[in-house]
Amino acid sequence: MAVSARDPHAPLPEPSPGRGRHARGQAPRPQRGGVGRWLGETAIIIVSALVLSALVRAFLVQAFYVPSASMEDTLLISDRIVASKITTTMSGVSRGEVVVFKDPGDWLPEPPPPPDGARGALRTGLTFIGLLPSDTGQDLVKRAIAVQGDRVSCCDADGRIVLNGVPLVEDYIKGPTNQVQFDVVVPKDGVFVMGDNRGDSRDSRYHLDVDNGSVPVSEVVGRVAVVLWPLNRIATVPIPEIYGDPQIAQGAKP
Repeated sequence: MAVSARDPHAPLPEPSPGRGRHARGQAPRPQRGGVGRWLGETAIIIVSALVLSALVRAFLVQAFYVPSASMEDTLLISDRIVASKITTTMSGVSRGEVVVFKDPGDWLPEPPPPPDGARGALRTGLTFIGLLPSDTGQDLVKRAIAVQGDRVSCCDADGRIVLNGVPLVEDYIKGPTNQVQFDVVVPKDGVFVMGDNRGDSRDSRYHLDVDNGSVPVSEVVGRVAVVLWPLNRIATVPIPEIYGDPQIAQGAKP
């Protein structure tokens, strides 16, 4: 194919309309609907995040606020804790776990009414989706000392709780533990709970007239896995080694 040479003195051809605008420094025109599309996509992301947060709170983990001194020094007043719901759902409640549970009946006084108006609605909404810790006044946090079939009593000659014949060496408790004398077997699907601050905890020992003081496992929200706030107290909440004693694991003796 033949190629003809261009006359070097001939003027350059004019560019066709619409071409070369960027080279001349002209910005491209914004596409119509760009802002609306951005707002729509942002709204979808926010709603999806809120729905995901609510699902996580409902089925996996939930944050709580510690309002009392009954679990000192393991948990302190105003600690923010995270309870693992999935652990309890899959494995039930194990001896030695610190658990959050619903008031099984008259363990707590009537909670104060929630704030009225927009403030109360906002707080309820943020708590529901998991952005604020729960502080409804109907949840308790204690340590599971014994589970169904276990025999638990207070106390031996040294003032220790006895679980399935094994005196518990509880280096995590605050104060003596012999405020109430008892000797009970935990009924089916129950859990016997006590606060670590034994002198300041209205726990299973004070409700022995109903199911030997046990809390139904169905009322347990989840195991406390971690202290999340304040920052200087971030820590996991493990099960003390004493609960791994093989004799305890064998359950109560007939």
